[in-house]
Amino acid sequence: MRVSLRDKIVKVCEQKVNQKGENVGLSFYAFFENKNSDPERLMEVATWWIQTHKLDHFEKAVKIKQMVTLGE
Repeated sequence: MRVSLRDKIVKVCEQKVNQKGENVGLSFYAFFENKNSDPERLMEVATWWIQTHKLDHFEKAVKIKQMVTLGE
């Protein structure tokens, strides 16, 4: 996954945790606008989320941040 995308995921996870607490869940759509303006990047995250890690639709933001930070 490209560095800019990892940075965005970490930033969004931190924002969500700060707003709603450590139990907040999110889906990979949380990292995108409500329109399909960057399908290549959306597919990159979807592949990482669904195919590579077989994550549920909603996961804890702290878990996703940790996975991205550790490069899993």
